[in-house]
Amino acid sequence: MKAILLSAGQGSRLAPLTADRPKCLLAVGPKTLIDWQLDTLKVCGIDEVAVVIGFQADMMEQHLARHDAPGFRVRPIFNPFYKVADNLGSCWMARQEMASDFLIVNGDTLFEAAIARKVLACPAAPITITIDRKPAYDEDDMKIVEEDGTLKAVGKKLPLEAVNGESIGMLLFRGKGPKLFVDTVEAMMRTADGAKVWYLQAIDRLARTGVVRTCLIHGLRWGEVDFPPDLDRARAMVAAWGEG
Repeated sequence: MKAILLSAGQGSRLAPLTADRPKCLLAVGPKTLIDWQLDTLKVCGIDEVAVVIGFQADMMEQHLARHDAPGFRVRPIFNPFYKVADNLGSCWMARQEMASDFLIVNGDTLFEAAIARKVLACPAAPITITIDRKPAYDEDDMKIVEEDGTLKAVGKKLPLEAVNGESIGMLLFRGKGPKLFVDTVEAMMRTADGAKVWYLQAIDRLARTGVVRTCLIHGLRWGEVDFPPDLDRARAMVAAWGEG
């Protein structure tokens, strides 16, 4: 199984910490954020990881080279459009990596191994989106609407009265799922606004066809690192894991 990490951005909302390094290289306890991601994927049986990079690409390449080894291949894919395109553009740059089954993870999602294991073991579906639930959702959450395990919609602007979960930034593509996703990404990138949208808008479009299933990981530990308080919570979370 291959994983694709979307780690091209700078993380400007964490400034000034990200003035000279991408947020995935910020320290979260004894490791950087991307170290936690790569080490966790490795223990979950992932043996190949393509990392889409952009900001401070040389620094990223040098860091990733430390993880590349026989049995666990890690290689960068440079996205030259990272300053002007959203992460649909990163997916488009990585489309050649999507010829077979793969797991995609946002570069700012910290997660425990139990989450990746549960997603990889979930019932077969072309596309599986990992979701969590909480009492209330805010405007920055990537909200979802699902019914009986089938995704109906995903986006930040969904009506709150319909929302019943959020995406954590991890999706699994199997069987016909990779081609469906690549074809949709290609079609969206050919539009005038293609470079300005999130890749989950492609998932929202595919959800209308009934091919996207959900995997609920409520009760397991994860966090998105966007703002300084998120970084503090992430550091507390890994401290509780007791790992180094």
